[in-house]
Amino acid sequence: MKFGVVVFPGSNCDMDCYHVIDRVLGHPVEYIWHREQSLAGYDCVVLPGGFSYGDYLRTGAIARFAPLMEVVSTFAAGGGLVLGICNGFQILLEAGLLPGAMRRNDSLQFRCHDVYLRVENTNTPFTNRYRPGQVIRMPIAHGEGNYYADPETLAQLNREQRVIFRYCTAEGEIAPEANPNGSLENIAGICNREGNVLGLMPHPERCSEEILGYDDGKFLFLSVLHWWGLKREREVVARG
Repeated sequence: MKFGVVVFPGSNCDMDCYHVIDRVLGHPVEYIWHREQSLAGYDCVVLPGGFSYGDYLRTGAIARFAPLMEVVSTFAAGGGLVLGICNGFQILLEAGLLPGAMRRNDSLQFRCHDVYLRVENTNTPFTNRYRPGQVIRMPIAHGEGNYYADPETLAQLNREQRVIFRYCTAEGEIAPEANPNGSLENIAGICNREGNVLGLMPHPERCSEEILGYDDGKFLFLSVLHWWGLKREREVVARG
């Protein structure tokens, strides 16, 4: 399985993602410059955190017009895995690959600290190595992570089990005091209808090694590898 980590002007978590995939997981990975126009040979594309194009206008608003994003849309439509982390999540929203929008944190402050998340759906390529309802810890670092969607979209996300992570207390309670940014229904991450595109505000790449104190984020990447292995097995069986 081969990963690609997209680099926009202003990306600052690209090297972190590359490190986890290359050094921690030991899998092939390459950087993909935002002007590239092909994703041939890649199985999973990661849009990392940072401040793409300086976050001018609003987060992700310019990056969604990068030449590569049209290719990412085609890649996702064909079933390719796409993971958007923090600024990458914001870009996926702007590009229409995920529904909703990001607003300024309700505190109007940049929030940079650990949060607890409850895993709401483990039947995805990105969460199958977690347990349903498991409480995990990840760091956040954002000023515009206040997820918003209209009532119809929000109802659809819930109905289709597309809310993947919610901010919670250490005990797993979905409570206002556990919400760091004002996101509707404590939403921290969502996926598309097909489940192959995930966006989340917390940073799994920053908690994927025990030397950092905890490695809850590593299991997101391990989930991708597990899902891919099962997919390959099914393809081999189908070919006879």
